[in-house]
Amino acid sequence: MTTGRLQAFSDGVIAILITIMVLELRTPDGGHWDDLRKDVPVLLAYVLSFVLVGIYWTNHHHMLAVVHTVTGAALWANLHLLFWLSLVPFTTDWMSENDFASAPVAAYGIDLLACAVAYFILQHVLQRADGEDSVLHRAVGTDAKGKASALVYVVGIALSFVDRWFGVVAYVVVALLWFIPDRRVERALATGAPPLTD
Repeated sequence: MTTGRLQAFSDGVIAILITIMVLELRTPDGGHWDDLRKDVPVLLAYVLSFVLVGIYWTNHHHMLAVVHTVTGAALWANLHLLFWLSLVPFTTDWMSENDFASAPVAAYGIDLLACAVAYFILQHVLQRADGEDSVLHRAVGTDAKGKASALVYVVGIALSFVDRWFGVVAYVVVALLWFIPDRRVERALATGAPPLTD
């Protein structure tokens, strides 16, 4: 199977998830700026989730751009990632509608951690299928950035029970870490050599 079909399917699912998130936003009851104030937490949660889903989309795109072999295991690993991404609208809504209470903030972090683990699994399956000399294998290296992100999610989940905002800050830190698209694949394509691990 070519990567084109896998990428098109994944793009469609991610587009639907973003649409679902925006449909969860409700319009304010009045026509004044003050009427928008009570919806600010919902809007901020939407922005964070939109950015995080967008980060997965861009990195997923880069990863599939350099892969040549799509196995059955890769198809299931991709579905695994899409499953956890499909829960982002649910956990976002639960968190924002409950004023960022500790349990929903932790659940949001658990979902984000599951997305990170699922992405790592997909990446590993694709690397194994393409071999150790593949562009993806050279680009990812030890994947210190991916592992650090998962660790920050774990810390954020734990801290959300101490203070909910600590958890939210941890998730924002991961978003900032990945906000600029991952350039490792682009560097590996451009140079044909292993990039510096980051």
